[in-house]
Amino acid sequence: MYDFSKMNVLVIGLARSGLAAIDLLHTLGAKITLSEMRPIEQIKEAEYLQSLGVGIVGQEPQVFEENYDLAIKNPGIPSSKSFVKRLRARGIPVITEIELAFAVAKPQHYLAVTGTNGKTTTATLLGEIVKAAYPDKTHVTGNIGIPLCRTVLEHDLINQEGHYIILEISNFQLVDIVQFHPQAAVILNLTPDHVDVMGSLENYYESKTRVYRRMTEDEVFIRNLDDRDVVEYTGNYPVPCRQLTMSLYDQTAFYHLSDGWLWAADERILPLDEIKIVGMHNVQNVLAAAALAKAAGVSNEVIRSVVAAFKGVEHRIEFVREHKGVRYYNDSKGTNPDATITALKAFSQPVILLVGGFEKGLAMDEVKKHIANVKKVIGFGACGARLVNELVGDAGIVVEDMQQALDAAAEIAQAGDVVLLSPTTSSFDQFSCYEERGEVFVKMVNALV
Repeated sequence: MYDFSKMNVLVIGLARSGLAAIDLLHTLGAKITLSEMRPIEQIKEAEYLQSLGVGIVGQEPQVFEENYDLAIKNPGIPSSKSFVKRLRARGIPVITEIELAFAVAKPQHYLAVTGTNGKTTTATLLGEIVKAAYPDKTHVTGNIGIPLCRTVLEHDLINQEGHYIILEISNFQLVDIVQFHPQAAVILNLTPDHVDVMGSLENYYESKTRVYRRMTEDEVFIRNLDDRDVVEYTGNYPVPCRQLTMSLYDQTAFYHLSDGWLWAADERILPLDEIKIVGMHNVQNVLAAAALAKAAGVSNEVIRSVVAAFKGVEHRIEFVREHKGVRYYNDSKGTNPDATITALKAFSQPVILLVGGFEKGLAMDEVKKHIANVKKVIGFGACGARLVNELVGDAGIVVEDMQQALDAAAEIAQAGDVVLLSPTTSSFDQFSCYEERGEVFVKMVNALV
């Protein structure tokens, strides 16, 4: 373990993860410099940071020529940035706060969930299951919104060991890990996303495999046989630890679906009809959560009781309200085409689909193959017109913002229809994050009269 009391550490980018890293580094006695692109007067935490003795600098080239022992990079900052490359060229290690937290904490039981879609639902359910078994020692953290450094600090994991850390982990967090390895992990799926930052689909998919590549032989990776790209990339980048397979369609998989039950080999876990969240993709999420829970020693009885009570997560095909016979769903987390396809597959009823937001440049070819039950597409925001044009052309509706999209949907919806917000892209044209977009949508729906 590093002796941080003798280290000069550069934190690049603030946000939640940077602030959590600074708080942990301060506890460890490090000398800390924060590099932020925003001027100091726009950093609301500036006074607090200065009270900790943190130096606040910009991102001019000379900042990255100073002498540092270590740099902690916000995961949202691409490794391709010139200043990140410069630090590495100078021999300065650049890691993320996940790696920092792992390095300073005592040994814990890390259960890691990654993949393109379904991470938050799976991690949230897994957290509920494991918490039911180990109520005082279970923490859900990572990409789900609570930095791992914050969890380490708040639960004194520098000194305590044996806690259960349910870690939702993104590819951006995986890119810069060095020693991190979980006790059990799963890659739920691999579909195109983040190519604009990662540079290529190969780079994106490869980054996900880093969740298991430092695992040891007594740790467990759950391999999803139903995802062609997961199968391919786990072959391209071999799994060094024990593997257990999962599948909804291959009954030879260790974890599988058969005769209306989820199974672990020849052992029943829970019946399919007790799963409340809609769609076969969510059955797969439940199977993955059950597999990781069993790797942590949780009983089938606990898994079954928690799954039966689980109603899903905000912004993931979240049922909002039934109004005049029309059911409204918030899938604001649908920030890429595959997520929207997954949402569409969850419904057999006629769907009025609301799409649009920040222009990520992702094609709608695959979404178009899954709109047989979509009676109308309504586009809004920066890329709304393009998405409508690629999906249905002149048969769609284009408006400026989400309120207008919802109003148009409510006008044409009939009893029995579903109005589904599943934007296919991120929210940064009109909202700060997908959570804000979803919260605003829920308020709008509840305001319908």
